[in-house]
Amino acid sequence: MPSSKRGPIAKLPPSALPTAPPAPPHIAPPHIAPLQHTDPEIQAAPPTTNAHSPEPIVEIKPAPNGLLLEVAWEVCNPIGGIFQVLRSKAPSMVERWGERYCLVGPYNPQQASLEFEETPLTGPLGRAVDALRKEGLDVKHGRWMVSGRPRAILINHWLGDDHAARIKHRLWTDQHIATPSGDGLMDGVVSFADAVLRLLTKLSEQAGPAGAVPGAHGLGGPVIAHFHEWMGGLAIPMVRHNRLPVACVFQTHATLLGRYMASNEHDFYDRLSWGTIDQAAEGVRYNIDAQHKIERACAHGAHVMTTVSDITAEECDALLGRPADFILPNGLDIQRYNVGHEFQTLHATFKEKIHRFVMGHFFPSYAMDLDRTLYFFTSGRYEPRNKGFDLSLEAMARLNSELKSAGLGINVVFFIITKRPTRSLHPWVLQQRGILNEFRDVCDHITSQLGDKLFKIGATGQRVDLDKLVEEYWVLRYRRTQQAMRVDRLPLVTTHMIDGDDPVVTQIQNVWLFNRKDDPVKVVYHPDFISPTNPLWGMEYDDFVRGCHLGVFPSAYEPWGYTPLEAIAMGVPAITSDLAGFGSYVSRQLHWKQGAGLWTVHRRGKSFGDAAAEMSQHMLDFCKMDRRERIAMRNQVEAHSWLFDWSNLAVHYHKAHDAAISALARA
Repeated sequence: MPSSKRGPIAKLPPSALPTAPPAPPHIAPPHIAPLQHTDPEIQAAPPTTNAHSPEPIVEIKPAPNGLLLEVAWEVCNPIGGIFQVLRSKAPSMVERWGERYCLVGPYNPQQASLEFEETPLTGPLGRAVDALRKEGLDVKHGRWMVSGRPRAILINHWLGDDHAARIKHRLWTDQHIATPSGDGLMDGVVSFADAVLRLLTKLSEQAGPAGAVPGAHGLGGPVIAHFHEWMGGLAIPMVRHNRLPVACVFQTHATLLGRYMASNEHDFYDRLSWGTIDQAAEGVRYNIDAQHKIERACAHGAHVMTTVSDITAEECDALLGRPADFILPNGLDIQRYNVGHEFQTLHATFKEKIHRFVMGHFFPSYAMDLDRTLYFFTSGRYEPRNKGFDLSLEAMARLNSELKSAGLGINVVFFIITKRPTRSLHPWVLQQRGILNEFRDVCDHITSQLGDKLFKIGATGQRVDLDKLVEEYWVLRYRRTQQAMRVDRLPLVTTHMIDGDDPVVTQIQNVWLFNRKDDPVKVVYHPDFISPTNPLWGMEYDDFVRGCHLGVFPSAYEPWGYTPLEAIAMGVPAITSDLAGFGSYVSRQLHWKQGAGLWTVHRRGKSFGDAAAEMSQHMLDFCKMDRRERIAMRNQVEAHSWLFDWSNLAVHYHKAHDAAISALARA
């Protein structure tokens, strides 16, 4: 069976991909009123004042009769940002739809064993699953083990190469989409789409018209199927070709062609605005012709077309040929991050753990005042340009010069956290961390021994000679361990051994951030996840974020961007960009003022140097704050994070689902 994980697209020569004629007219979408980008219900809403029990800003209308399915590759499968969307949004969907809400995804045994619990078959969904099982399809029915415990159906969809070939032939015959052979991901997408089509066919037999009263033997209303991205949405043109009574919603979180072009072309957004992109030719040039055509077929076949931000809405119009009917901004289950008034205490606690790392990494070469050291970080997929790692380093180099000139006595340690293949942890880093741990143990033993002796002698009223209280063995061991820590070299800029050229390392070298003692800005490039099992950290990623002072995320391409949202949910101020959906949303919809704990760097229409200069100024302003001002800012951003709770943002999904039902009724 092909892997169910998102992988690289198979590289085929353009000649191997036959040119397909335009999509057939029968999947043209019905007209939906264009989106109004400013939603007064959200824009006018003040932040909640009760962080422990916030009241929803938007009143949720009751769900219509029928059944809502959300179909995605990431259901019970944590392989990307859509997993975060589905998982965190589930309680809001269950609140509105109850047992008439179900997620559908491919069956991945390894992940399902952690995320999924099978339950007995019940109701119309149970009857549909039972019918599919009788036809030989392996379908799992149960609960996703997340907040809200939504119903979930996982389909073991792979039925062999011959079956996939038949579906591909039908896809070409019906939709004129040619799919490459020998691509495991594409084969999996095609077979999953056929399995979803079969599920929707069974459910359609039990569906009723909109407004019907639910009964014991039917759904009492239509089936609404909300598909996420092209990998989950290929069933849409199949559903429309078979004329099933299913209201289809398609949501693209990032167009595939847009992601490729933005990664390789600096003028992508200018070309997008000018309307000069030949989307068909670009799909062939980037060897994603089949995937791009599938995405366009999903967009044009859906009753309602949606996306996550006004940034990606431009892509939909220019690259997919259909404007977005609704923008569905991503939220979080903020309660999951809420620790009440403890978030300030937790910041101090986890900052101490970061201090421990910094001591092991820098102190063997030279010491610095940790009380006057700020921790900045960036994180995300290993897409250095898209994630703005290059701009962050350029801004850090400028900040380094500004801090030297200002003479503030502030140090900044900038962490770059991502995941890429490496040979191993660097032996020097492991060695110095081991020596630091040994030194900690020696100090703990001496203080334990000294405290006991000091108490007993002091209680008698005798004078204490501290030099004689510590055994000579431990004094010698203390001095030897202390000496073993010292090295005659600069601290490394990366924690791992990396083979080949790395653009992040190259950029660090280009901006001359070599962790010199007289440079206020230091850099630590950590190309691996932070986790409790990581020998350098021994902490969760969320705890690392809580211990930092500022998140830095000036993305050049970011359909939404969860990292700054997660940061502010934990009370950590952040920098984003106007090329990130999240940054565009807070500046256009919420009108978040610059300097209020969330800065939006202007990248669109600006040069790389101008953006770096603006960003370094924001960071310099932050460095000039005293501790009391930083505490007040953390309180402010944590309070505002409730605006992004799903209890406030799920209303956009509800409107899209209601519009899909209306469109189905008109069709």
